[in-house]
Amino acid sequence: MANPNNTLETLLNEHDVARITGLSVATVRRWRLFRQGPRFIKVSGSAVRYRPEDVKAYLDSRPSGGGEIRG
Repeated sequence: MANPNNTLETLLNEHDVARITGLSVATVRRWRLFRQGPRFIKVSGSAVRYRPEDVKAYLDSRPSGGGEIRG
């Protein structure tokens, strides 16, 4: 079973998510407004946090390009 203290220590804020994704904080906020992007947790009032595994799952679910070149 995961240690709950480790989870609390690793929660990400919107600035962390923006840095990880290379997008703006405004984009991360827009995701929440339109119920897009990774799952988030409302800690209290306006405090929002993200679990690293939810951010990873969201990024893994996005379409990707590239792959093999066919000739």
